[in-house]
Amino acid sequence: MTTYHHSSYTTINLLILLIILITTLKHTTSTLTKPFNKIYAFGDSYTDTGNTISTTGPSGFNYVSTLPYGMTFFHHPTNRYSDGRLVIDFVADHFSLPFLPPYKSAPNGGPNGVNFAVAGATAIEHRFFVKNNLSFDMTVESIGTELSWFNKMLEKQGCGVKCDALFDDALVWVGEIGANDYAYSVESSVTSKTVQTLAIARISAFLQAILKKGAKYVVVQGLPPTGCLTLAMLLAPSDDRDNIGCVKSQNTLTSTHNTLLQAEIQSLRNQFPTSTIVYADYYNAYRTVMENPSKYGFKEVFKVCCGSGGGEFNYDFFSACGATGSSVCSNPSQYVNWDGVHLTEGMYKVISELIIQGGYSSPSFQELIAKKLSH
Repeated sequence: MTTYHHSSYTTINLLILLIILITTLKHTTSTLTKPFNKIYAFGDSYTDTGNTISTTGPSGFNYVSTLPYGMTFFHHPTNRYSDGRLVIDFVADHFSLPFLPPYKSAPNGGPNGVNFAVAGATAIEHRFFVKNNLSFDMTVESIGTELSWFNKMLEKQGCGVKCDALFDDALVWVGEIGANDYAYSVESSVTSKTVQTLAIARISAFLQAILKKGAKYVVVQGLPPTGCLTLAMLLAPSDDRDNIGCVKSQNTLTSTHNTLLQAEIQSLRNQFPTSTIVYADYYNAYRTVMENPSKYGFKEVFKVCCGSGGGEFNYDFFSACGATGSSVCSNPSQYVNWDGVHLTEGMYKVISELIIQGGYSSPSFQELIAKKLSH
């Protein structure tokens, strides 16, 4: 009888110990894989997860709300400008978070963050383009608009001027912004230098605003080599090429923009030493793929998966992806370009992996996470 009681007592103790160990391990694992509880994202169509639809998005891409957009992963359109997931989706997945809802469907905010990115958005405010007669059929939202939405959401959550507590477990992701500014001003009286100066200033002002609000962990994505996009290849003269076969003049402009952006980021690091600001090198991650596409599973680097016209690019601006007469490839994962301007899920996945784990961010994501877990 005594032995029975002793055995039961020992068994109960072991069970309690086991439960404590499992709970501790579960908490430790959760902490290691989920350093952030929420993400706030900003940017343009490369980051937009549904703030625009077919009738409100950029001209030339009027079928984002219908298949074949969304065909690969979701198997239905989600108003993402791709066949599937974007970089921001892979970022959320990496941190064990659900996909971010677009602000227009969650204006009060969500438990795991919100996406404020808008397809066609610019760094410079809309009135600049109106003033210079460059506002034909374009998105009116800018990064300033997205900031105003963000501030409205914060106010609804009871946050005023400073929001330290709200940002404690939040990652702020600033996707590419500025590419549309250059695109809208092509062949106009406004010089690319003017656009560059204003765009960098607006991005810097945006970053200062969120840092002053209390943002502690911020990732700023540079522009991709826009000269490698199918539309740029189609429009540029054939002798304007760089060593990876892309439009040299366009990539030079983008590269200069990124250099200036990095200088601004360094200045902000000095101004806000308690915040960690990561530069995500989209440009060189993309270039790495272009230098050896087969290594990453790509067979077509310029020809679009979804388009019309056949030939070298299979792209016709007036009969773009989703339009009558367009067709879609059977193997999007082997294509870099989806619809002439936007990329395939396959390319976004590779880019996200290179940025998060492949050394194309500064400081690295490992350093970012270590910094977060040390606080």
